[in-house]
Amino acid sequence: MSKLLFPTSVVGSLPRPAFVLDLINERPPLPPERYRAEMEAAVRFAVAMQEHAGIDVLTDGEWWRKSYIGVIAELAHGFELGALPDGRPFTLVVDKLSPKTPGFIANEVTFLKTITTRQIKSTLPSPALLGERMWSGEKSAKAYPNRNDFVRACVPVLRRELELIRDAGADIAQIDDPHLCLFVDPEVRAKYSDPDAAAAFAVDMINEVVTGVSGIKIAVHLCRRAGGRARGEVEHGGGYGPIIRHLNRLKVHHLTMEFTTPSAGDMAVFKELREDLEIGLGCVDVTPGRIDSAETIAARVRQALKFLAPERITLNPDCGFAPGSGAVVSIDEAYKKLCNEAEAARMLRAEVA
Repeated sequence: MSKLLFPTSVVGSLPRPAFVLDLINERPPLPPERYRAEMEAAVRFAVAMQEHAGIDVLTDGEWWRKSYIGVIAELAHGFELGALPDGRPFTLVVDKLSPKTPGFIANEVTFLKTITTRQIKSTLPSPALLGERMWSGEKSAKAYPNRNDFVRACVPVLRRELELIRDAGADIAQIDDPHLCLFVDPEVRAKYSDPDAAAAFAVDMINEVVTGVSGIKIAVHLCRRAGGRARGEVEHGGGYGPIIRHLNRLKVHHLTMEFTTPSAGDMAVFKELREDLEIGLGCVDVTPGRIDSAETIAARVRQALKFLAPERITLNPDCGFAPGSGAVVSIDEAYKKLCNEAEAARMLRAEVA
């Protein structure tokens, strides 16, 4: 069977309806059996929505998790949990890591396998991202004297979960690393004494997580803090040029890259990437209130086709649809965006047939 051209995917998260937020945040607390039954019903809806929209590679919307990075506190002990004023959870490392619930993410995959026959993607936070967000000199230094010590401690936790995700039957494991992508921004780079050394360390840590893990396609998602943009915060501008050599060292099969914002730069940068890398083209804007037409999405892919063979391209949004746990995003709007993404893929398949 020939490979499907222009497969469609989500990046990871889907908008959380109010009742899902209540479930996640235990409003009210429920007995474990009832909680699981209600969350399974919610995830069935998330999967059915993606299938009906025409998406080929699915997730569970990350609805079992309080946040896409805070899931590390489900895998390991050693964290203090809290909430920001806008409701977003925060997690800080305060003690040495020890196993808590290995297989928490893999269990998400196990359930998905019972309700869909489409390809399944599972997501993990990158070690360096966890270091950036969860290490504090005030609260963490007793357990890990410096940030990089904590980052290194995350590697075996994430690697074990990656193996369990593979064993559960996921088709794709995606490591989310917006931290690495920040090094495209001149203002961010200026804050580091050696930004390239910091970027290289982030890549080294991903490579330690994935090296030798076979039997699953491994991706890295690069984004520019779409959650921050959704909240009106700073956008990290700059083309991918400053990190291309670092991306080429990643021991992965697939890169998911954001390209709906002009600040992402010229797609000619694809010519500088290893030819064996598949590209998840961020061609659907996740900004609340903006719904790209199928033609707008297809036009972005046609631009990428000037530099990439069709076989290397997957269509996906720029980022997750719930960027930042406190984001207020319409699930009906996300559904419409996914429908247009699938329609764009059908248009492109007809054009290259």
